[in-house]
Amino acid sequence: MRRPTLADVAALAGVSAKTVSNVLLGRPHVSAATRAKVQAAVEEVGYEAGHATSQAGRGLASGRTGRIAVVVPNLYQPYFAENAERLILALAECGFTSTLRIANGGDRERDAVLGVTTADVDGVIICPHHLSDELLAGAAPRRPAVALGGAPIKILDGVLMGERAGFLAITRHLLATGRRRLAFVWNGPAGAVPTGDRYSGFVAALAERGIEHDPSLVAYSSDWDRRASGYEAMVGLLRRSGPRFDAAVCVNDTIAVGVLKALRAHAIRVPEDVAVTGFDDTDEGEFTIPSLSSVSPDQGEMVAAAVHLLIERLDGYDGAARQVHTGVHLMVRDSSAQV
Repeated sequence: MRRPTLADVAALAGVSAKTVSNVLLGRPHVSAATRAKVQAAVEEVGYEAGHATSQAGRGLASGRTGRIAVVVPNLYQPYFAENAERLILALAECGFTSTLRIANGGDRERDAVLGVTTADVDGVIICPHHLSDELLAGAAPRRPAVALGGAPIKILDGVLMGERAGFLAITRHLLATGRRRLAFVWNGPAGAVPTGDRYSGFVAALAERGIEHDPSLVAYSSDWDRRASGYEAMVGLLRRSGPRFDAAVCVNDTIAVGVLKALRAHAIRVPEDVAVTGFDDTDEGEFTIPSLSSVSPDQGEMVAAAVHLLIERLDGYDGAARQVHTGVHLMVRDSSAQV
């Protein structure tokens, strides 16, 4: 028989898994009525508080550490830095301490997930950059592991952002403002045809208007984690084709920040001459000049889902890997304003 999980308690009580954790940990900021509902649900489903919610707060002698590894490729990319902070705070609310690991490269991401470099923790939440089914080659994690973002991985629980939906939305927005010659700024090698859900959504939105994307309007960057790559990609596009486009759709905010600087350096006005958009809705985008239109993958929702999946694994769930899809929100700011 399947062991009752934290999610079962939360569903019956009509509260979030986080609230259930707070009750089980005895945290004081839960109302008496909510506490009573949770405790009644615990008894009804027969849930036994596992080490996921009790060890860090109660110090049970179970061999668990109460620590979770938060693994990111780097911290200079605002998206990863912001998610790392959110994860650390969310885990703390559930009674865990965190250890932050930098896994810059596919082999290091694989080793973190498989426990080679994370043997001192109870579980792993990774924001992957290179991790894939091929890289794991069928090897199973030694402890619960959840992927936050990135491509779906068959053997891991994962939280997937709406990349295609986001690029459909941002491209439709640009078309609605009258833009028709849209450049696509991505992180692939020069001359390659863009791939992935972001480009798929971009092309699909153009097709809705009967527009075929011009491959000469693809700008290539070497690294989508660095602003300098966005700058170089835009400079390269301007040298090849000149300002023959009226919008630049960037794969993320970091690339878009570099694009904004390159356009300004070439006396091209944003948004009057060229609109610019990003993806991730990082805090930095609100303070660029002009402020950056972007797509929010709702990082808060993603983090909450990842922590929930991990806690269920720590509480005994041993079923098939699950994939949670989160929504996206269009954030229209000055960089794509209608002129």
